[in-house]
Amino acid sequence: MIHYDLRCDEGHGFDAWFASSKAFEEQQEAGLLSCPHCGSAAVERALMAPAISGGREREPVHSVAAETGSAGAPAVAGGGKGQQVATTVPAPFLEAMREVRKYVQEHADYVGNRFAEEARRIHYKESDPRGIYGEASREEIKELKDEGVAFQPLPILPEDFN
Repeated sequence: MIHYDLRCDEGHGFDAWFASSKAFEEQQEAGLLSCPHCGSAAVERALMAPAISGGREREPVHSVAAETGSAGAPAVAGGGKGQQVATTVPAPFLEAMREVRKYVQEHADYVGNRFAEEARRIHYKESDPRGIYGEASREEIKELKDEGVAFQPLPILPEDFN
């Protein structure tokens, strides 16, 4: 595992753990990284000082393992198999992520692995507009982005891996 300090184009700093530098680069190129403060997908590695143990206490945070889908892309509604990326999430953000997930699950239709198909049908007005959630492969996510179909991955929570 490798730890990176990251920074978005708005200047917000945050950190994340990756399986390797290649895993970071793949996720960055696929647009899978986003700033936890503003949501910007323009994320770069920040300059980092070497880690030196100092015995200083830090604010409590929760570790979240962001697991990628079977094709390597994050599952839009969580879950899936593949590499894991751990990030630290302050408790207030974790609670907000839970609220977002809960709201979507209570107010949107679950379409399972037909997410990309249903999102396109709604985008091209072949189906009534409505909120949906489900799973999509890395390739499907890229195709949806290329077509200009609006969607947002759901937050991945620590309890998703219990």
